[in-house]
Amino acid sequence: MQNFANPNLTSAGPTFLTLSHLFLFRKFTFAFLTLILFGSVAFGQHIITGVVKDSKGIPLPGANVLVRGTTSYAVADTAGNFKITVNIETPFYLRVTYVGYKPQDFQILSFESSPVQLTLIDNSLLQEIVVTSRRRSEVLQDVPIPISVVGGTKIEEAGAFNVNRIKEMIPSVQMYTSNPRNTGVNIRGIGSPFGLTNDGLDPGVGYYVDGVYYARPAAATLDFIDIDRIEVLRGPQGTLFGKNTTAGAFNIVTRKASFTPGYNFETSLGNYGYLQAKASVTGPLNSKFAARVSFSGTQRNGVIENVRTGKSTNDINNLGFRGQLLFKPSENTSITLSADASDQQPDGYAQVVAGVVTTNRPAYRQFNAIIADLNYSLPSLNAFDRKIDHDTPWNSGNELGGISLNAETKLGPGTLTSTTAWRYWNWDPSNDRDFTGLQALAKSQNPAEHRNWSQEIRYAGELSEKLSGVVGVFYIDQEVQINGTEESGTAQWRFSQNSTGSANDARWRTPGLFEGYGIYTNAAIRSLSAAAFASIDWEFAKGFHILPGIRFNYDEKDVTYDRVARGGLETSDPALLALKNGVYSSQSYIADADEDNFTYSITASYKPNRRLNAFATYSTSFKPVGVNVAGLPTVNGAPATDLAVIKPEDTKHYEIGFKSTPINNFTLNLTFHNSDIKDYQTNVQSAELGVNRGYIANAEKVNVKGLELDANYSVNQYFSFYGAGAYTDATYVRFTNAPLPLEETGLTIDGVQVAFKDISGGQLPGISKWAGSLGGEFATPAKFFNKQSKFFTAIDASARSGFSSSPSPSKYLNIAGYALFNGRIGYKSPTGLSAFVWGRNLFNRDYFEQLLPAGGNAGHYAGVLGEPRTFGLTLRYALINGN
Repeated sequence: MQNFANPNLTSAGPTFLTLSHLFLFRKFTFAFLTLILFGSVAFGQHIITGVVKDSKGIPLPGANVLVRGTTSYAVADTAGNFKITVNIETPFYLRVTYVGYKPQDFQILSFESSPVQLTLIDNSLLQEIVVTSRRRSEVLQDVPIPISVVGGTKIEEAGAFNVNRIKEMIPSVQMYTSNPRNTGVNIRGIGSPFGLTNDGLDPGVGYYVDGVYYARPAAATLDFIDIDRIEVLRGPQGTLFGKNTTAGAFNIVTRKASFTPGYNFETSLGNYGYLQAKASVTGPLNSKFAARVSFSGTQRNGVIENVRTGKSTNDINNLGFRGQLLFKPSENTSITLSADASDQQPDGYAQVVAGVVTTNRPAYRQFNAIIADLNYSLPSLNAFDRKIDHDTPWNSGNELGGISLNAETKLGPGTLTSTTAWRYWNWDPSNDRDFTGLQALAKSQNPAEHRNWSQEIRYAGELSEKLSGVVGVFYIDQEVQINGTEESGTAQWRFSQNSTGSANDARWRTPGLFEGYGIYTNAAIRSLSAAAFASIDWEFAKGFHILPGIRFNYDEKDVTYDRVARGGLETSDPALLALKNGVYSSQSYIADADEDNFTYSITASYKPNRRLNAFATYSTSFKPVGVNVAGLPTVNGAPATDLAVIKPEDTKHYEIGFKSTPINNFTLNLTFHNSDIKDYQTNVQSAELGVNRGYIANAEKVNVKGLELDANYSVNQYFSFYGAGAYTDATYVRFTNAPLPLEETGLTIDGVQVAFKDISGGQLPGISKWAGSLGGEFATPAKFFNKQSKFFTAIDASARSGFSSSPSPSKYLNIAGYALFNGRIGYKSPTGLSAFVWGRNLFNRDYFEQLLPAGGNAGHYAGVLGEPRTFGLTLRYALINGN
């Protein structure tokens, strides 16, 4: 548990902030931190100590103790002891909650030097979850926002060590990754374009760890390190968070450094050579300083066999570190310096040919005809044989980390917070993008380096009994450098051949014409974003709340793009040069864009009693302006630079729902949502003939609507269940220049080749109409090694209906629905030894996560395969629960 105090295209070069601007901003940040350190306001302060026990006198470690009407909050240690500072006078109430016990209020009439004794009565009620999604500590069911919360213990027990596994628990979350760079995290089907990533776009789903914004979607593939809980907010959240979020946000909270010593160690062993080790140590350095150091390492052998090399690929090789230094100069002020580093070096993310379709191209340009001419055959026609013969290594070097300084001080009824962060991301890939053992593409890789620093300052709290809120400012400065290479191999001539006849055949077969010929790209993006935001919660009548929020946002982006085509046979023959230029061409452009916008939200909620909280929300949101760094179509031999700048998305969103506790031990939440999106940022394809390069542009209008259900039921102290379901209908209302689906490549109408189509009314890719999760746990008290513990058995299931894996609806690139079952059995204890065996995908279901056409659209497509059945044993030892 965590201890909270509270929670324009131009021909000129890029334009950046001047050094004087940056100096002034950083000078202001330094002055603000100085204010936090030395500007504590002299309010009356009192320290209350106490102990939380059950009716038998047994301490309840991890019990939540909240001073009602304030943001003061503490968590009991392993002996049930707690200490909390309050700035109000008596009388007041302490609310105490603990899993399996009735939440109770205890009145404090006077301040005593002796510890208060708080006794909870066991009646198996569900634990009240405290969240900080609105930048202050609140009970989950009291917050009029659709939020899903997964606790750190549940994450660890379920083996859900990254977002790709969390999506099994939260049906509204979708994640697609063909490698860490090409990762998209969506909520309710929106957030990132489906398919390849373009670094010129901002994600629509915010990813925050301890208040720090992670700008690159590759973070979603990394292992979680020492997680306390994950809060997933659905819908636009720009009035609560620094970086604008049009689809929702992940608010990840890690376990904090503590003055109570704690030591946790965990090791997991499994099939496929699976080995995972985790360790976390926390404790005081002196009376003012405490530290926490956490480590995670995961290894696993590959699950796909490369018959050419005899090696297994798609392995796991992850290392992660996180360190925190806490400084508490007073009870009202805390300053935390954090650093983290994660490194992935897998031989992985290989895709397996999943099928071949017949396109509208001539017979000689079909995939089966091409490989027949090259005397090649696939190692298997069944993707789930998990066999490849790729000749280019699959590597995905993914390094991500940074340092942050978070300072909090209590000022009046709220908390003033400053979060300063610097982060980096290094991407070093190697891919075989033709998905075969042929040298069509000898190289296809886009190494990138990303650096950013950010600053957020906010004030949040309960300003009075009827009024609470948050107000803040945010700034982020980012720079991305890309050095890409795509290079042809010996078989490129046959995949690119688009003319026949003896003379043409001879030209295409010219030795060395394409071998080593490719494009070499140097691109850079510099972007900045600044925002001011505010949101309040006003109870204007008994049970009636109005929650207005506003945001002003400014975004600026500059891009330079320089792509040079070179290599292959040196020739002056115009016919041969024309063949080479038909495959790759040089391109260069400079562009810049800026945009400011004002968005708002308004929520009305009604809470007539503790069992019901109904709400309705209307909000507007913008996804920032973007720039293309993946190449542009050409007009008369020159890049169409008017397409370099991408309009911002304009979202109009409303939702209506309720959170309820119909009976004791049972919560039921339901939400209907609807989003109308103008200028939806998505993948399109050039309409120019002969240009087969996708880029990002705007679909005119998209609509996403759906229904979400969340339920939790604790039958008694032994049985508990959870369930969640989502229905989502996502449609292109108007999209007239969409890319052709794979099977329509080469389509002609009245003798004219078609390069795009109108897919208005079609379904967005990657979105199942139906998705759900269901699980339960049986736990009974037991005693192992003279320690009080629980013997438990747990089952989790997730399912989703079929969905399209093509930016434009296709007859072939569709993924069938599937269901996955996971389970675990063992015993667990808050201290001492815990042990359990686990299994994932228990029935070894074969399923695809994505289907991707190979470069060149010859007709074959590859699949990102779901994980096979895995199982293993986890051992955990906690000397002291210092979370």
